[in-house]
Amino acid sequence: MDQIQLGKTGIISNKNGFGALPIQRISKEDAAVLLKKAYQSGITFFDTARFYTDSEEKIGYALSEVRKNIHIASKTMCTKVEDFRKQLDISLRLLKTDYLDIYQFHNPGSCPKPGDGSGLYEAMLEAKRKGRIRHIGITNHRLPVALEAAESGLYETIQFPFSYLATEKEVALVNLCKEKGIGFIAMKSLSGGLITNSAAAYAYLAQYDNVLPIWGIQKEKELDEFISHMVDPPVLTEELKVIIQKDREELSKDFCRGCGYCLPCPAEIDIPISARMSLMIRRAPVSVYLSDSWKEKMKKIDDCTHCDHCKDNCPYGLDTPRLLEENWADYKNFM
Repeated sequence: MDQIQLGKTGIISNKNGFGALPIQRISKEDAAVLLKKAYQSGITFFDTARFYTDSEEKIGYALSEVRKNIHIASKTMCTKVEDFRKQLDISLRLLKTDYLDIYQFHNPGSCPKPGDGSGLYEAMLEAKRKGRIRHIGITNHRLPVALEAAESGLYETIQFPFSYLATEKEVALVNLCKEKGIGFIAMKSLSGGLITNSAAAYAYLAQYDNVLPIWGIQKEKELDEFISHMVDPPVLTEELKVIIQKDREELSKDFCRGCGYCLPCPAEIDIPISARMSLMIRRAPVSVYLSDSWKEKMKKIDDCTHCDHCKDNCPYGLDTPRLLEENWADYKNFM
């Protein structure tokens, strides 16, 4: 079983972290089944966030009895110290624990630092002194913010999108974190569902001994797939390299990563899927996205008011309204 030490935190985990964003979409009991099976199969690192609705509550419900055997990372999007403290209280209560192994600033627009006027980093230090958190981390979708965090010496972990679609700049960030002893937590390692070969994804990331992938898991068959990789870790064969190269060629242009920071949409458009429907419909059985429910969702693109909320909040600088229009036009060819 491949293992990793997360920077200088002392946290040791196998190469399969459990990304708990998707379990907010399933019932409490179904989530408990997944979480308990993950733990019983050797997964010990669980990543959640206050922003993920009831994800923390489900982890607390399922895993509180084995708390001492696992590592829990959560996140806060707060911009005020008072709210920061309240959210930490809520997270600890829902997770049924008195400490978090890692507490992360959740995709801030800039890198929180001591003396920046927000008081947020000072609040992190206070929580650490009180034993309520053990390590300070940051997550982001903006490379300049992640690089600033890495250079600052203030963060013990950095969570950033990383997959075999990464550019040389993202690889440089991974290497910088290794050089500085910062734990690197890889999110979006399946690129929001666009990468469909988990063995290729796993084998690519296995090349980086300082990277801990967290896989977003919602279904038992997805969990079983990653458990199988723990037992028999995939290696980067020529066959997998061909798959990776093909995906890189197909996905080399600007595309929606499905991060969801464009939401909520005033027109109730499901932007994270609708803005990349052309790719999704070609990488999954067509019937999955030609259901009546998806036809209705795609038709909502006609209701776009061009308020530019999605465009203004996209951390990748995408022209989201244009992507939606292009994907809707392409989708009609399949109807």
